[in-house]
Amino acid sequence: MAVLVDGATRLLVQGLTGREGAFHARQAADYGTNIVGGVTPGKGALTHDGWPVFDTVSEAVQETAANASVIFVPPRVAGDAIVEAAEAGIELIVCVTEGIPTLDMVRVLAYLDGRSTRLVGPNCPGVLSAGKGKAGIIPSHIAQPGRVGIVSKSGTLTYEAMYQLSQSGLGQTTCIGIGGDPLIGTTFVDALNLFREDPETEAVVLIGEIGGTAEEEAARLINDGYEKPVVGFIAGQTAPPGRRMGHAGAIIAGGKGTALEKMEALADAGVTVVSDAGSIGMAMMERLRR
Repeated sequence: MAVLVDGATRLLVQGLTGREGAFHARQAADYGTNIVGGVTPGKGALTHDGWPVFDTVSEAVQETAANASVIFVPPRVAGDAIVEAAEAGIELIVCVTEGIPTLDMVRVLAYLDGRSTRLVGPNCPGVLSAGKGKAGIIPSHIAQPGRVGIVSKSGTLTYEAMYQLSQSGLGQTTCIGIGGDPLIGTTFVDALNLFREDPETEAVVLIGEIGGTAEEEAARLINDGYEKPVVGFIAGQTAPPGRRMGHAGAIIAGGKGTALEKMEALADAGVTVVSDAGSIGMAMMERLRR
């Protein structure tokens, strides 16, 4: 099994005719993902790299039966692109775009509330199910089918964890990059619950960072009886208070959201918390030996 993306995924690329969209569509197709078409307003009835292009997501869904979409469009229109995909009945939307205005995301999340559509992102590397397919920009050559799920705010640290797990022989089931913006569609808690229901995922790597309360919320879920072992790492341990570190959500304010607070909350919940990213793979090997 896999989480979110598998052999039944029929992926649409919003922004297929752009440079980034076209490049990552080819990468996903080479990995075995079923790309069924793209959407670029004004370029309907054309083809791009052999895939049909549609003016709207609704038209694309009618013609291709797409059930997932990945978004590579500029920030000013990305919010509308998410809403358009949801209106068309897309079940999974992965938004790679970064820099979407916060007020746009407030509107998007309000629209999605109560709907069956799942949004991953924005400002995220997406989802990769090892050996099955991907939606986003996660490099597939470091993936290896295996036993461990990954959920992370950081794209590059997702890749680091994947590499370590692949080198150790543990491999991955699914890797979910949830993004580092303050307002996102899929949280740590959401991803942990998805992995909880996946029988092939035996353990989870959780990579957080300073700012916000998402890691503390994950710790509460784990403490309430999460059945699978979790290894955690928090980025930004040396960040000065009040300074944003890379992601829009990675800022310590009012003494809250520090790395130490998050590490302590996770450790108290039974998570094996490592102090450096290079220890993730070894810590997971040790945890699974218990």
